[in-house]
Amino acid sequence: MPPETPVIEIRNLHKSYGSLEVLKGVDLTAPRGHVVSLIGSSGSGKSTLLRCCNLLEDSQQGDVIFEGEAVHWKGNGPSRHPADRAQVTRIRTNLSMVFQQFNLWSHLTILQNVMEAPVTVLRQNPAEVEARARSLLAKVGIGDKADAWPAMLSGGQQQRAAIARALCMEPRALLFDEPTSALDPELEQEVVKVIKALADEGRTMILVTHDMRLAGDVSDHVIFLHKGKVEEEGTPEMIFGHPRTDRLRGFLSATA
Repeated sequence: MPPETPVIEIRNLHKSYGSLEVLKGVDLTAPRGHVVSLIGSSGSGKSTLLRCCNLLEDSQQGDVIFEGEAVHWKGNGPSRHPADRAQVTRIRTNLSMVFQQFNLWSHLTILQNVMEAPVTVLRQNPAEVEARARSLLAKVGIGDKADAWPAMLSGGQQQRAAIARALCMEPRALLFDEPTSALDPELEQEVVKVIKALADEGRTMILVTHDMRLAGDVSDHVIFLHKGKVEEEGTPEMIFGHPRTDRLRGFLSATA
């Protein structure tokens, strides 16, 4: 695979819920090793776009391309859905998602949560997965919580466990959907520190965030969505330092 092939590419994506058009022809490219942040007001389509990237949501028009491989569709418009379930599974297992709500299984320990998908979905060797899981929990700063239950951890610790769980799948890219918005400011910084460290490692990431400082610090490219369209995009310096449109200037002043 040529190194210039993006991990994820979205072309002219349209997504509606009934008569509500949420995405109106959106393009997105996530090159290997780059961090792309999606910013915009609530309802602008950020999370929907992210969920379309790993096919948690079906779109009505446009292309979703993973490492140069286009998703195969059947049907048109509202009835369109992926034609190849094996392709969907392969793409999803390579695009690990970290949600706003941590979504840890309450009946499993933290270590078991992190190990579950590689063992049951990828059929990997449990001993090897356990070693990797323990290493990742240490990496995100909660190595001592491996045998704890999720309810015993703070929100920040649970989100860091969710990040370790995503990393344990050894994905091609990480997708973050507002990973800090459910946390108190003090706990938020624990998670921000981990995300910054992952960005420094050169991980491919798409990040939906309300935290403009985080977007500015970790991103190679920032996309500002407004009412389902890309209103403005560019480097963090361009977006935050030299906004061109009144809509972006208004958004940034409201979030300052």
